[in-house]
Amino acid sequence: MRKQIVAGNWKMNKNIQESVQLADEIAKKVKDLPLKNTRVIIAPTFVNLSEVVNATKDSVVEVAAQNMHQAKNGAFTGEISAEMLTSLGLEVVILGHSERREYFGETDALLAEKVNTALENNLEVIFCFGEVLEDRKSGNHFAVVESQIKNGLFHLQANKWGSIVLAYEPVWAIGTGETASPEQAQEMHAFIRKIVADKYNAQVAADVSILYGGSVKPSNAKEIFSKEDVDGGLIGGAALNADDFMALVKSF
Repeated sequence: MRKQIVAGNWKMNKNIQESVQLADEIAKKVKDLPLKNTRVIIAPTFVNLSEVVNATKDSVVEVAAQNMHQAKNGAFTGEISAEMLTSLGLEVVILGHSERREYFGETDALLAEKVNTALENNLEVIFCFGEVLEDRKSGNHFAVVESQIKNGLFHLQANKWGSIVLAYEPVWAIGTGETASPEQAQEMHAFIRKIVADKYNAQVAADVSILYGGSVKPSNAKEIFSKEDVDGGLIGGAALNADDFMALVKSF
């Protein structure tokens, strides 16, 4: 059975002291919750990963990286390899976030390479994708999402999908205050599950967790997360406050 997941992407926020404090607060608040089928993941910036891993070492809270380079090693100044992440004890990495695609020019082909490298290093991948407002208004959103998933992931064998989590990000709803309606989220998530089933089989599609990543907050999380094919969220702003983040975890 697929897991429910609340993953907090801290982006370029929080210094080392703030990161440790937030991680510690979340770990303490999670401790007494009957999580059962729910995973809690936080993704601080690279320079704070080691300290946050240490702060959560006795907790069920998992720590993820926000990105990684596709090469094993080499002359790539400022980049981070998969081996560097695993040496810290990390088991999860976010790839393909809309901000990486938009601001840093990450293409589907590049992301396919990154996915391969992550899986080769036993890292679970939270793979992000989603349409911009122009695509949504033109009715091209389904085609865009299908293309991003197909180009980034459909080269994988079915047995690799146990290490894949999908994260649908309607780009027009990130940091804008706009949010896809629960019905729009469910419509897209059901479409995503169908194309995975069509490519592989119904079991692979049923087992993969699909997260929604578009301005989820305590006021709308319960309604969005209650939809049949929405398995949780990839959270931005609300993940930077322990009480708000925990409200999302409790939405299940």
